Amino acid sequence: MDFKRQFREGLLNKNPVLAQLLGMCSTLAITTSLFNGLGMGIAVTVILICSNVLISALRKVIPNQIRIAAYIVIIAGFVTMVDLLLQAFIPALADSLGVFIPLIVVNCIILGRAEAFASKNTVAASAVDGLCQGIGYTVALVVMCVIRELLGSGTFGGGLLNGGEGIRIIPEAYPAMQMVMPVGGFITMGLVVAGFQWLLRRQANQKKGAGK
Repeated sequence: MDFKRQFREGLLNKNPVLAQLLGMCSTLAITTSLFNGLGMGIAVTVILICSNVLISALRKVIPNQIRIAAYIVIIAGFVTMVDLLLQAFIPALADSLGVFIPLIVVNCIILGRAEAFASKNTVAASAVDGLCQGIGYTVALVVMCVIRELLGSGTFGGGLLNGGEGIRIIPEAYPAMQMVMPVGGFITMGLVVAGFQWLLRRQANQKKGAGK
């Protein structure tokens, strides 16, 4: 188990959103405030860790013919628990995220890590993988949330700071409302992914240059 390598892959090289382009539906739909982004990111991270651990522990027991169905049942169990906990203790977040919490069951990030990593590695390594992938997912959501909330609402920390209203950065008359609409999600996603890919390519070129 190489924690440093797994962390780098989750945050950069194999970032589920910015590198693998997984979980696009929830990413585009809920990234309108920092509250939503952090809430969804933490929820997915918890489910990733728990499902990875259980799937890894049962990897030699689950028959190969039904492994995908078994993975979905395991993931659905943890999603249900997280959904009920949010409704009980953070109802505002549950209402804000709405149907996208139950839809974590079919999130390609979680099912993909179960198939690609947890089913082939130890419990400890799978737990670390879930944590690192979850951090990468959360960071991507937070970056998009900050951009869209700032440009679309003119605030920072909506739902978390200043009594939930966020800190006003841009006067109310000036924000571009389109940024918190679906079109704003696509524009922000394209720009963030382009910037991220440029950064990765630059780092790769620097390594090649240093190796010569």
